[in-house]
Amino acid sequence: MTEPGERRRGTTSTRTRERPVRGARDAARRAADALSELIRHRLEGVSAVCRSEDEGWIVNVDVLEVARIPDTTSLLATYEVELDPSGDLVRYRRIARYRRGAQDQ
Repeated sequence: MTEPGERRRGTTSTRTRERPVRGARDAARRAADALSELIRHRLEGVSAVCRSEDEGWIVNVDVLEVARIPDTTSLLATYEVELDPSGDLVRYRRIARYRRGAQDQ
């Protein structure tokens, strides 16, 4: 296992690079997998998937950043993950951080 801050090598499957993304479900799975390799937080799910202007994909992945008791006070975050048309990670960034029990505004 790598130390925090170290980059993993050889974790991307060559199969992933060889075939293009086959729809929103495949894009969501690939984005979640790519993000989980980069950050050390538990993924909660995918909240949005859409095509980007360059025919790639933009996926919003929800992540548990700080677990607390009671669970409604845990801190979650939404990360925007961009994939190119072949499903490779282009970029990611945290776009929101919120308490689990908070209502949408």
